[in-house]
Amino acid sequence: MWAQGYDPFGNPLLSTLTAAVPVVVLLGCIAFLKMKAHVAALLGIASSLIVAIFAFGMPTGMATTAAAFGAAYGLMPIGWIILNVIFLYRLTEQRGQFRILQDSIAAITPDRRLQLLLIAFGFGAFFEGAAGFGTPVAVTGAMLIGLGFTPLAASGLSLIANTAPVAFGALGTPVLALASVTGLDLFELSGMVGRQLPFFSVIVPFWLICAFAGWRGMLQVWPAILVAGVAFAIPQYIVSNFHGPWLVDIIASICSMGALTLFLRVWQPASIWRSTKRGEAHDGPLAEAATNTYTSEQVFKAWLPWIVLSVCVFLWGIPQVKAWLDSVFTLSIPVGGLHQLVQKVPPVVATATAESAIYNFNLLSMTGTGILLASIISSVLMKFSFREFARQYVATLVIVRWSLLTIAAMLALGYVTRYSGADATMGLAFAQTGWLYPLFGTMLGWLGVALTGSDTASNVLFGGLQKITSEQLGLNPVLMAAANSSGGVMGKMIDAQSIVVASTATRWYGHESEILRYVFFHSIALALLVSLLVLGQAYVWPLTALVH
Repeated sequence: MWAQGYDPFGNPLLSTLTAAVPVVVLLGCIAFLKMKAHVAALLGIASSLIVAIFAFGMPTGMATTAAAFGAAYGLMPIGWIILNVIFLYRLTEQRGQFRILQDSIAAITPDRRLQLLLIAFGFGAFFEGAAGFGTPVAVTGAMLIGLGFTPLAASGLSLIANTAPVAFGALGTPVLALASVTGLDLFELSGMVGRQLPFFSVIVPFWLICAFAGWRGMLQVWPAILVAGVAFAIPQYIVSNFHGPWLVDIIASICSMGALTLFLRVWQPASIWRSTKRGEAHDGPLAEAATNTYTSEQVFKAWLPWIVLSVCVFLWGIPQVKAWLDSVFTLSIPVGGLHQLVQKVPPVVATATAESAIYNFNLLSMTGTGILLASIISSVLMKFSFREFARQYVATLVIVRWSLLTIAAMLALGYVTRYSGADATMGLAFAQTGWLYPLFGTMLGWLGVALTGSDTASNVLFGGLQKITSEQLGLNPVLMAAANSSGGVMGKMIDAQSIVVASTATRWYGHESEILRYVFFHSIALALLVSLLVLGQAYVWPLTALVH
């Protein structure tokens, strides 16, 4: 048994600065040295091991085992999700189905503002829910360029739209990781995030169209914006609170796009914007995609893989189905050399508590396995041969290899920080902000995503810190852990990785600084609004009712 120590140098300031070294290394390498994410993550895990072993006195075997435990969780189940959903996307692209899907969305309305709402907000949220990790920005940015949007508008607007859905992205991956590193109940965290973000699911569509068309242009289509936002926010709340984090974005985005499409059958704005610039509402030509005609059978076939995906993921999210799959096959492996051997001690906990370390290898019930099944079914429907299927899968694995390495290294860093007690040391320091902590804690999540490029990574880095600090201050730890994720989503639009993805998708290489300037104010302003909401949830009635 090894007991954690939270002030190894007998100096709280020096101990806190040392505990923060891995975070500073990771964020500094990404933000200032412009290193690739996987290189920065590997340097981060190396520094976390050095700090854990030589500063906090954690036995070498325990520290390396904690890193391996975190990396294993990063690959299975999290990396398993990313690999298979990107594989499905590539299959649809290979058969030209994705192009038909793109054109079917654009043909619903000739108005650029409403096309933007459907694609960047609605369809982008669907891809955030299914894949996350930059996929929605890449897809929607390319689609908007295809419809005639300027590279700056396509890049910046895709980034602004990709905010409110992020906390439930990649089938709930950020919330799943948050529950893993904090030990808090997954469904409580999902419900809390689902009582914070729906407000912004209504605000962000208005914000998006205002950023593109200005205040007057936004007011001309406000009924459609309201329909899209409310039709997203209500399912987001219901699914996150009564089902879990897995299908939130997929269901909410389908509801939003469906409601907006039906609404546009009976309502159109008085002034149709056919151009991508302000002041040219009637001058531009119709998008080329809008003139294409497809049969209903072609459109249905294009949507079919994503319908199959939604059905499979929904089934995998049903507790009874998950329990049955676990009964068929599951391995619960106590991590030797770590399980019940690390002891948390006061003042972090009331009484000394041994930390568990059990790796659950439940391959059949992993969400990624459901996605793989959807990919297999879709490949049959699209008439892929086994050889083509295998070749595409290998190609996808090559494409996402660095993403998988990054995820594994991020989780490894988070687990070493957690088991060494370094997160507790930082948490005790943050507790000094007192009653304003809900404000600062939420902005900490924003900073984490802005610098790491991932709500999942930010939750892994700071989730434990949020829990510990809130407990020290007598706040609800679920509130502040959720606030880390909810605040973090507003940092997504300014992180270096997302901006590079946007510039690549829109073929606007070398203009990343212009994209950053375009979105920076929007990111700061929305993050402050989330912070104020969380501050209100902590202290101000009736917002305090949202905590329970």
